[in-house]
Amino acid sequence: MSLVHREKREQREESVGLSVDPEQQNCGTFKPLKNPNEAALRRGPFVPRSAPSLHPSVSQLYASTLASSTFLSVILSSAFTSRSLRDLVEKMGGGGVLFHNCCSKTLPKRSLLLPTNEFPEEEGLPTLKWDCIIIGGLNRACVLRQDIATMQLCANKLDKKDFFGKSDPFLVFYRSNEDGTFTICHKTEVIKNTLNPVWQPFTIPVRALCNGDYDRTVKVDVYDWDRDGRHDFIGEFTTSYRELSRGQNQFNVYEVLNPKKKGKKKKYINSGTVTLLSFKVDSEYTFVDFIRGGTQLNFTVAIDFTASNGNPSQPTSLHYMSPYQMNAYAMALKAVGEIIQDYDSDKLFPAYGFGAKLPPDGKISHAFPLSGDGDNPNCVGIEGVLEAYFQSLRTVQLYGPTNFAPVINKVANCAAEITDGSQYFVLLMITDGVISDMVQTKEAVVNAASLPLSIIIVGVGPAEFDAMEELDGDEVRVSSRGRLAERDIVQFVPFRDYIDRSGNQVLSMARLAKDVLAEIPDQLLSFMKSRGVEPRPALSSSPLPELLRHI
Repeated sequence: MSLVHREKREQREESVGLSVDPEQQNCGTFKPLKNPNEAALRRGPFVPRSAPSLHPSVSQLYASTLASSTFLSVILSSAFTSRSLRDLVEKMGGGGVLFHNCCSKTLPKRSLLLPTNEFPEEEGLPTLKWDCIIIGGLNRACVLRQDIATMQLCANKLDKKDFFGKSDPFLVFYRSNEDGTFTICHKTEVIKNTLNPVWQPFTIPVRALCNGDYDRTVKVDVYDWDRDGRHDFIGEFTTSYRELSRGQNQFNVYEVLNPKKKGKKKKYINSGTVTLLSFKVDSEYTFVDFIRGGTQLNFTVAIDFTASNGNPSQPTSLHYMSPYQMNAYAMALKAVGEIIQDYDSDKLFPAYGFGAKLPPDGKISHAFPLSGDGDNPNCVGIEGVLEAYFQSLRTVQLYGPTNFAPVINKVANCAAEITDGSQYFVLLMITDGVISDMVQTKEAVVNAASLPLSIIIVGVGPAEFDAMEELDGDEVRVSSRGRLAERDIVQFVPFRDYIDRSGNQVLSMARLAKDVLAEIPDQLLSFMKSRGVEPRPALSSSPLPELLRHI
């Protein structure tokens, strides 16, 4: 696993935690918080009505996935009474609530799923400090818009730290936790060689800053940047979201204090000041706002048919069709496709192959339809895609090279025709090796970054996929001929990181789907925001896809 991918995965896991009691992992039940005030909520573990149809391993992931999924989650910062929460759920058409404790350092990570008709009559919900409340019950959910804070700060007369210059200051923001520890939630850019820096405005979710508690301490450290990474501490100050939300005023000028200097020097006053120049809060649309408004996800599949996969008739081949279990290609396709298909009303999915010789003349193609019909590449449902994939393995000759650009350009051309927000395209590419046309692929990605399109690349097999990280522009934006991609649209994951050691395919597929789809909502929102597209009014006839299948 690459360092970048490992860090991204660990960040997602740390932000959620496992919410199911390990002792109950095989029964699909959920245990409430062990809290002195929990008597008001205790009705015994609630088993979702759909639980019997779930594999035990999927049940194990249900609560944590539901609570962490960017697709369907909501953090309520307000303290709700039992009655007001019930009224809110019923107004939104939900059937129940999943109470989830995921951020607290002192409380156990537990979940409790209750239908609205089992809500306690007592007004005791806020005292339990559930920090994540998901509205929606058994087969639908509602995600509230999230508040995003934008602020700008400057500093004056900071301490000089550099021998041959002044200082290279930057700020580090910390959210305080319930156990007294602090978690980094934002770092500003470095302003070189100045004691009076003015930092660029930045945005941060209000939840990330204070976890819904407007009076919770926000600590800010001021550092002098050093090339060797051993940055010099200048000083610190504390504030809160409530104080910051008052905007620019005399109270939002903070003394930067260095405790060591203060203890040693009697005449020490401060190490400078930091001033809040501006502060505003905007409410942003969410992924579910667009889905409820009718935005469709158009799912396209592209599969690697190059010879490096091995002879499909041999058990060592990545394309081997075993009568007992799915190969890696089929598992990746099924894991991702079965989730996305519920966001596509017609269930017709274009499916292509690349890197094969086609009958009857042996012509090499890098975007041939698996259906065998050049005029109609669509397959009916994910099962139809799988059937076409297996049939193609019997008819084409695996060859090469591994060219990505043709199929990316093909899907991008379709996306370019519909940019009004009614449709968003997702291309899943499954491959086993190194890209042969990296220059052309980069150009295709840069061109596609301005379109309603996301690209998911799943790498299967033992190969090194260093080049793929170059396309996954989380650290450095993809560029081509001096042009930077307008936004990050590529997500790469190596399949081998999701192989369950026990051989449990269901669990592997669940974890793969969760990480593979993690960036799609933000990528969709980034496109809509860049084009000024707002969601249409919610369609009463289009409830959200069933949550229990979206793991």
